[in-house]
Amino acid sequence: MSYLIKQSRQPVDLSAHWSSEIWEQANTLNIDNFFATPRAGKFKPETQCRILYDDKALHLLFKVKDRYVKSVATQFNDSVCRDSCVEFFVQPDTDQGYINFEFNCGGTLLASLVKDATRTEHGFADYYNLLPEDAAEITIFHTMPSVVDPERVGDTEWRLGASIPFTVFQRHTGCETPRSGAIWRANLYKCGDQTSNPHWASWQPVSELNFHLPQCFKPLQFD
Repeated sequence: MSYLIKQSRQPVDLSAHWSSEIWEQANTLNIDNFFATPRAGKFKPETQCRILYDDKALHLLFKVKDRYVKSVATQFNDSVCRDSCVEFFVQPDTDQGYINFEFNCGGTLLASLVKDATRTEHGFADYYNLLPEDAAEITIFHTMPSVVDPERVGDTEWRLGASIPFTVFQRHTGCETPRSGAIWRANLYKCGDQTSNPHWASWQPVSELNFHLPQCFKPLQFD
């Protein structure tokens, strides 16, 4: 299974509604492969994402129908996966690894370049965190407050959008600005490790409870 990223011919507004004209032009992918584990809660959030691109950036909009919403991490590169979180792991068409972009519902970002995802005592065999200067280039939109604590229990729909300039990818992977026909690889996730309803879901199935499995990434084709 692959995903076709449509090229937007008009400026992309991250704050535009999911059903707006700008986002209706994008294909929708579902993050609905839930990993079964004894820790997992019974509720399964309904999570979707739409992706567009233009000549300067990749634009993502997540929509989540959630029920146990928490956002505690507020500093760049905090462990946002413990909160209500959506993630985008993407490997451009080079051999320089992939970048994991992780966002809690309050808009806090964690991002790293991973060249070798073999687990070690201190993280991975070959990786580094992106810098605040990189984060400053990324535009993030979120409908939830930056901090949601205590946890919000009850049906809650939230959106998280991000515009990631191609200069960020180029700086860390050496890729070129993608043109029509280019193919990158990716997987997308929804998690909430330390909410009262722990869960781990992916767009493409993963072979173990580990999102850092580039062998499970699937193609993103630029239209």
